[in-house]
Amino acid sequence: MGLGMGRRLGSPDGMHLYEARCLVDHAGWLGPVPESAFRAILARSGAYLSRVNGRETFTDALSVLLTRPGDDLSVAHPLGWGDVFTGLVVPTEMLAERPDGQVWLGRTGWQGAVDDRLDLRHRALVAACRRGIDGFETAERVHSLLTGLLAASGQDRDDQARAARRRPATHAAHRRLAHRAREVFATGGFRLGLDDVARAVHSSPYHLSRVFHAVTGQTLTAYRNRLRVRAVLSDLQEGAPCLRELAAAYGFADQAHLTRVVRRHVGEPPAAVRRALAPPTS
Repeated sequence: MGLGMGRRLGSPDGMHLYEARCLVDHAGWLGPVPESAFRAILARSGAYLSRVNGRETFTDALSVLLTRPGDDLSVAHPLGWGDVFTGLVVPTEMLAERPDGQVWLGRTGWQGAVDDRLDLRHRALVAACRRGIDGFETAERVHSLLTGLLAASGQDRDDQARAARRRPATHAAHRRLAHRAREVFATGGFRLGLDDVARAVHSSPYHLSRVFHAVTGQTLTAYRNRLRVRAVLSDLQEGAPCLRELAAAYGFADQAHLTRVVRRHVGEPPAAVRRALAPPTS
């Protein structure tokens, strides 16, 4: 949907893997447009709003959006253009052959969460495809990524069921508050204190912390750390040379703090991540 620039990363086993940067600079909704395929959109940087079959969600670098043929999809970019994502199109017959495929076949489109180590595997796959790997390896790594995405979707469905048991009006108000807090971080709020974020969304720190945890299943601190680790990974993947500058840009205490947080979340220090995600040499 919309305008963008991208490139094909591979077409293993009839699947289609690509990466793209959205160039749509339009705050209002575009669509709805009927989806034509089983498609996973893994966000890498930036943020936007998506609406699948009338259900609106805030999509950022911690998110994956999964659609299936016939889903009505709309998007909006109130925070501006430039979000970067990886797309994976999966044939229906391939899903039908997988034991875990019914999770996607039997469900309308939805947004889920991608854990930190699965995100690193996703980014390492993109880097390997950029450098050049054969179709066999690409297929194996894509199937592994898809297994992780479908496993995570089961947890996502459990979370939605628990949320549905809350009072609808309260749940809607809480989702809006959590949405506004995520917008603050998506627009560069990594260096803000908790009081600053709470004031920005017209809440008290206590209420915001409690509501955010209830809606997302994670604390504000955990979410902020995960999001800024994704930002560091994106910059490393594009060749950023200086960890000290990244630490300052994303509100870490210093380079050592950045190293500890990255290692805790993805299991590797930034130096190893840099090697895994290194852009191809010309």
